[in-house]
Order: sequence, then C-alpha cells, then structure tokens
Amino acid sequence: MTWETVIGLEIHVQLATKTKIFSGASTAFGAEPNTQACAVDLGLPGVLPVVNEEAINKAIMFGLGIDAEINKVNVFERKNYFYPDLPKGYQTTQLEKPIVGAGNVEITLKDGSSKTVRIHHAHLEEDAGKSLHEDYHGMSGIDLNRAGTPLIEIVTEPDMRNAEEAVVFAKKLHSIVTTLGICDGEMSQGSMRFDVNVSVRPKGQEALGIRTETKNLNSFKFMEAAILKEVERQIDVIEDGGKIIQETRLYNGDTGEARSMRSKEEANDYRYFPCPDLLPIVIEDSRLKKLRAEMPEMPDAKKARFVSEFGLNEVDAEILSGDQATARFFETTAKSSGDAKLASNWVLGEVLKSLNANGTAISESPVSAEMLAGLIARIKDNTISGKIAKQVFEALWNGEGKDADAVIEKKGLKQVTDTGAIETMIDEVLAANAQQVENYRSAPPEKRGKMIGFFVGQAMKASKGKANPGMVNQILKKKLDG
Repeated sequence: MTWETVIGLEIHVQLATKTKIFSGASTAFGAEPNTQACAVDLGLPGVLPVVNEEAINKAIMFGLGIDAEINKVNVFERKNYFYPDLPKGYQTTQLEKPIVGAGNVEITLKDGSSKTVRIHHAHLEEDAGKSLHEDYHGMSGIDLNRAGTPLIEIVTEPDMRNAEEAVVFAKKLHSIVTTLGICDGEMSQGSMRFDVNVSVRPKGQEALGIRTETKNLNSFKFMEAAILKEVERQIDVIEDGGKIIQETRLYNGDTGEARSMRSKEEANDYRYFPCPDLLPIVIEDSRLKKLRAEMPEMPDAKKARFVSEFGLNEVDAEILSGDQATARFFETTAKSSGDAKLASNWVLGEVLKSLNANGTAISESPVSAEMLAGLIARIKDNTISGKIAKQVFEALWNGEGKDADAVIEKKGLKQVTDTGAIETMIDEVLAANAQQVENYRSAPPEKRGKMIGFFVGQAMKASKGKANPGMVNQILKKKLDG
C-alpha cells in the first residue's frame, strides 16, 4: 500500500521583549536559576498581571508579516493543568479569540516548486518554567526564570506532506520572525520550539489518520529526523495490524530515540475559562497603521529585490534573503565591492562553508563584509587570481591581517601580470615538455581544448599560482598554435 504523510506544526516563538508578558521581571537568557521569577510569575496570592504592550505589538507584527487577519478584540483564558514547572497551576493563554487569525506562508522547495502553508492562527501566551534532570540523583530541579516569558504559538493547518516541506516551512518561519525582529531565533536557547503533529493515511484517502504530537524540537535537523522516524513507526504499526494511539511523544536528537510521553489531551481536559484578572485587548486601527508603517522589508520582497537589483538567480536570492544577517552581509559586500555576482559566490561559498565548519554565526564572522569586499576588489583588478584569493581569505579568517591588501603584501601573493615574465615562464614549460607539445600540435583541433589544460597547470605551478590565468591561456594558445 502507498502511504501519504500529513504534517501540521505548532511553533512556540519567544518574543524578544526585555520583560515578561505580565510582569516586569527580566527575560534575559542565562541568569542563575530562579533569579528572574517574581511574585506575579509565581502566581502568589494578591498579585495582578499587567499586559506587556510590546508583546502585543510583536504579535501584531507577525500577523502583518504573513498577511493574516488581526483580531481587533482578543481575550486571555486560563488553561488549567498541573505540572511542576507551572507554579500557578494554570497557563494564561488565548483560545476563543486569539490575536492573529488565518494567514499564509509561501515556501519554495528544493525542486523549485512553490507551496502555500496555511496558518490557522497565532495566539499569545506565557511560557512555563523548565525542569532540570541532570545532576540531581533521581530528582528534578525546577528553574522558573522562563515562567511568564511572552510567546506566540503559531498553529498551521495540516498542509505539509513530508519532512522536507516541514523543514523548509520552519526555516521560512524562522526567517520571518527574525526579519521582523520579534524573536532572536536562537533555537539552542529555546527561542523557537517546534511541536510536530504527524499522521499517515492511504494515498487518495481524504479522511485524516490518527495523529501523534512530538514536542519541543529545537533544531531543523532534529525535526526532520523525528518526522521520518515517526512516519516509519506509524506505517509499521498499521501494516502489522495495530492502531495508532493519539499521544504526545518525545524525541532525543542526541540518541535518535523516540518514546511515548503521555496520551494526548483534548481541549476540554484543560477546563479553559476567561482570565478574570485581564480585560479583553482592543486593537485600534491607529495602532495597526503605525506598526504597518514600521514593518521591515520581508524575506519574499527582499528575494525579489535581490533578483531585480543585483541580477541573482532565484536559488541564490532565496538563500541570501532567507536570513536577515546573511542578507545584510551580502548586500554590504555587493555594494562595497561593486560586483554582486562575485559577492554572492563568495558569501554562498567560502563564507558559509567556513561558518558551518566552525559553528559560527555570520554576525561573528572573522571576515567582515567590508574585508570580503576588499578581497573581491583585488580579484577584479587582477592583483590576485581567484585561487590565490582563497589563500587570502583563509589568512583573513585566521586573523593574519586586517585586510586583503595587508595579507597580499605580507605573503607576497600579488599576481604576475607582466607579459614578458609570463612568456619566459611559458617558454621554459614548453621546452621541458617537448613530447607533450608535439602531441598537442599533431592532435585534431577539437581535442586541443582539453590538452592545453596540462600546459596551463604546469605554468601555474611554475609561477606558484601567481601568474594571471587569462594571460597564461592566451600566450600558451598563441605559442602552441602559432
């Protein structure tokens, strides 16, 4: 039987506010446990929450960023459940009237096709604390610093059909929230966490299968692996005559193990009711107008501009516009160097390769956009060849010079462009390889193109890579064919 996968996501996005959603406690990451949880976060008797206006604004900006409906009146509810890291015994969230309604996110897949993923809604809520299980010898510690941190939970429709689509969508969403500046996007710190709802059904069947939810995936790699593993598990269960149970599951990215956590609750299990301490939030047109005017250039618009302004192809523009820091790095390099194509090639090539190899963010790149632009300038004016440029880049990356000129001077890498010097070098190469010269001249013209590569390689070797490759080719062809 042929099976079809159905995937929907719930994404928790931590809003980049300085204080929590209902209190003035700090949201800064990395503080000592339980030093940033105040009486409001703990739900102590007599305290009252006050809504953080900036959290409201950031949620609205997300809605505007995906062209979604913004609900002019939205209400907070209490979601009641007991868990050790939820000190109040309930979570303040939104159910019936969330701040952001239906919207759409367009994604581009590897094969170049596009797909629309529908957003059902996004609601505001407070985060819970964090349970710590290491070094407690059979016990758990509770850190409540995160309790009360503002979140939007983004809920998609079940529109994705494989792990690739889910990951591409997740990356696009990451790009949107970081471009808007509403989230720092630091997934290792829990700033974005993905809950993946997966089900399978026979190909062609309209009814959805029983779904499971795998919670708290904080990397694209882990999310892809968890989906693939769960799809395989569900198909095996069904084909062996079993039934899928609606449940919440966990996936350990380090070990690759997945396990059941608990049976999946329904909404009525949480006994939602309107929060008596918070009035409805009324969003006026003037606020929407102000926030709309402050919106930055979104990834899709930036991609289109990179294509039209810089002449990039769709694939390169998609990658370069997908991350705000990468887009800024590329654009600075392109404008400073005056060559967008070379800038694109170097950012997508040596820069990203070096960043990935070292686990470094582009904002912390040892080679700045201005340094890269200076390197490109020396390629363009024939001071160095493309091959030598990679040596210069490596030296800059390792801190061996403040700019390309300093490295070129220090290491004596300036390209040889003197015609006489190159001719002398080529004459020596031809004299040392008389048999190859004879073979070349006796070969039919259509084969000579490949054969000349040998002489180019010998000449570049003799010059230690410093000879201008174009001049080498030109002079060689003249001497061999003359």
